Amino acid sequence: MSSDPGVSAGVRAWRLDGSRALVTGGSSGIGLSTARELAALGAEVVLVARDAEKLERATREIAGEVPGACVEAVAADLATPEGRERACAAAGSELQVLVNNAGTNIRKRMADLTFEEFRQVQRANLESCFEMCRLLHPALAAGAPSSVVNNASVAGLTHLRTGAPYGISKAGMIQLTRNLAVEWAGEGIRVNAVAPWYIRTPLANQVLEDPEFLKSVLERTPMGRVGEVEECARAIVFLCLPAASYVTGQCLAVDGGFSVYGF
Repeated sequence: MSSDPGVSAGVRAWRLDGSRALVTGGSSGIGLSTARELAALGAEVVLVARDAEKLERATREIAGEVPGACVEAVAADLATPEGRERACAAAGSELQVLVNNAGTNIRKRMADLTFEEFRQVQRANLESCFEMCRLLHPALAAGAPSSVVNNASVAGLTHLRTGAPYGISKAGMIQLTRNLAVEWAGEGIRVNAVAPWYIRTPLANQVLEDPEFLKSVLERTPMGRVGEVEECARAIVFLCLPAASYVTGQCLAVDGGFSVYGF
C-alpha cells in the first residue's frame, strides 16, 4: 500500500498503490472490468484465463485505458492442477488481492444431467476457488493486510433456473468465504464474496437474448434492469480496498434488490 506522506490517510484508504492483485476469469466480463478498476487504483494486476488470445486483447485494453497500468497475463485452466500451479507461480511470493471470478455453467434440469457434467461445474467454480485460496494462502499472508473476494451468485442464496450444480457450487463458495474469513482473520487476510444477479456478461447474455426470459428477470428485479459489469466490479474492488478494512466474512448481493424482493 502507498505510504507517501503527501497522500492523506483518507485518500490512501481508496487506493491500492503498491498492491499486487490476481484476477481469475480476467479476460472478459466481470473479471476484465474488475482488473481494469484495480489497475486504475494503482494495483499491479495478473490476469488469468484459459484463452491466450482473449487475455492478450484484455491486457492491451487495460493498458490503453489506464495510463501507466502494470498488467500481466497467464493462460491457464484453473479446473486443472497444472493450470492452478501456473497461475499461482505468476502471483509471486506476496499478494494483496485475490479475486476468484472464473466459472462456468451447464444449464440443464437435474434429470438431464450426467455426473460428469455436475463435476465439470464443480471443478470450474468451487474447486478452483478452494484451491486458489489454499495455494495462495502463503502469498496472501506474506502480503497482509490482504483481501480475497469470491464471485459467487444469488444462485447460492436461492433457487434460480441456472440449475442445481451451479447453485451448489456458488453456495459452497459463500460458505468457504465465511470459514476462511474466521480462519485467516488473525493473519490479516480478509475474505468476502459478492452474489450477483443477472449482469450483462457473455455467460448471462446467452439467456438474456430471449425476450420472454429477460422479461421474467426484469419483473423479479426491483430496480427494473439488468446489472452492468462495472457495477459488479466496483463492489468487488470496494471489498479489496483499505476502506473496507473491517469487513470480512460477508456476502454482498449485487442484484438490484432481487434477493430481498417479496410479494
